[in-house]
Amino acid sequence: MSRRLVSLLGLASAVAIATACSAVDKGSTFGNDGTTAGNGSGGSGTNIGTTGGGNDGQGGFNVTGGGGGNPTGTVCNHGPDEDGDADGFTGAQGDCNDCDANVNPGAVDALMETDGGPGTVTDNDCDGKAELPKSCDDAVALDSVDAMAGAQAIELCNVAGANDKKWGVVSARYVRADGSAMNPAAQVGLLTGFGPNVHVQGGTHMLVLSSGYSRLPGQPGACDSESCTSNANGNAPPGFPQDVPNCQGDKAINDDVGLDLTLRAPTNATGYRFLFKFQSFEFPEWVCTSYNDQFIALVNPPPQGSINGNISFDSASNPVSVNIAFFDACDPAGASNFGQFCSFDPMSNCPGLPNPYCPSGPKELAGTGFDNGFGGDGDAGATSWLMTESPVKGGEQFSIRFAIWDTGDQNLDSTVLLDKFEWVANGGTVAIGTNPIPTPK
Repeated sequence: MSRRLVSLLGLASAVAIATACSAVDKGSTFGNDGTTAGNGSGGSGTNIGTTGGGNDGQGGFNVTGGGGGNPTGTVCNHGPDEDGDADGFTGAQGDCNDCDANVNPGAVDALMETDGGPGTVTDNDCDGKAELPKSCDDAVALDSVDAMAGAQAIELCNVAGANDKKWGVVSARYVRADGSAMNPAAQVGLLTGFGPNVHVQGGTHMLVLSSGYSRLPGQPGACDSESCTSNANGNAPPGFPQDVPNCQGDKAINDDVGLDLTLRAPTNATGYRFLFKFQSFEFPEWVCTSYNDQFIALVNPPPQGSINGNISFDSASNPVSVNIAFFDACDPAGASNFGQFCSFDPMSNCPGLPNPYCPSGPKELAGTGFDNGFGGDGDAGATSWLMTESPVKGGEQFSIRFAIWDTGDQNLDSTVLLDKFEWVANGGTVAIGTNPIPTPK
């Protein structure tokens, strides 16, 4: 039975946080009698330390800036051409604290949280300013197909050279799911919001990728249909479409589009995070069928814990599709349609109705086209804003490909919103995980 016929029958029947440089600690090298303070010295830089109390046996101390660095509690007077902390930078190359591998021109400034306080932004990149990375997407255009503009829309603003030590975007390009180059046309949009109730999470724009068109009703280039076609016969990356546990999936993909970024992580980063929101016309009727469109965040080299390199999936290993656990925004009145066509796939183990069902209601679909604005039967659904986190090695160069596609056919499109990419640099361990963000805007 064809999908169109089944459809007709169905209708008829129903940051980054960074470790602070310890540059404000005073010297504490004590003499042999355990009471007379000695001299502490700073790393390589330009600031001269101040002098404290003398060696009077009462715990006085002297602090001197070493080769010109911030005074620290560690004696490390390295020469200007030495890399004392093995972070890849010498004093002559701008390392303002050669005692701390987390402080150098390749690091990122970030917020140092304190118990009960607002926290302090630390100058980890040695530029003399303590400030968080800023957004840079004020001037991007809705219909821009410049891949760097797409990166800017998710707050990736720094540009890194192929052979330098800076962190940021080394390269950016729009691709099909297999990484082959493409002109994405209206499958990409840089939007200031997605309807009146879904807001940008960082900067002024978000990146929108769609197996249909990334436009709202009434915007130039909007398709005004639940099923817009662009690219037939796509080639999925190895291991994809990812099998959904207990659901019979199709291996053919169409209308695939992606943003492929090569990034260099800050030297003090231990991970990164980004936000996304997935919506689909496949929900709720086509849950656990062959037609489950998917979104992936494919990373190379694959981090530990990824699934074929993909880092976005729920705790049950469900890929981002209508089968992911977080489909919260939908119309509760459509509960009877949930998984309506699952039984047509004899290999599927049809899931039960989620409880609660559609706890966020249809509000976030309003004005997006997923609220019957593009015609059709009006059924559609969306996840809440979700956050994916992944580990990374400081200074590592890696690629991440955000990609989405129609699975099995070119009908009933899906769209993903992407925003607020941040580096995590608190020195702790970051594990792969995807979860709703606590307080979406």
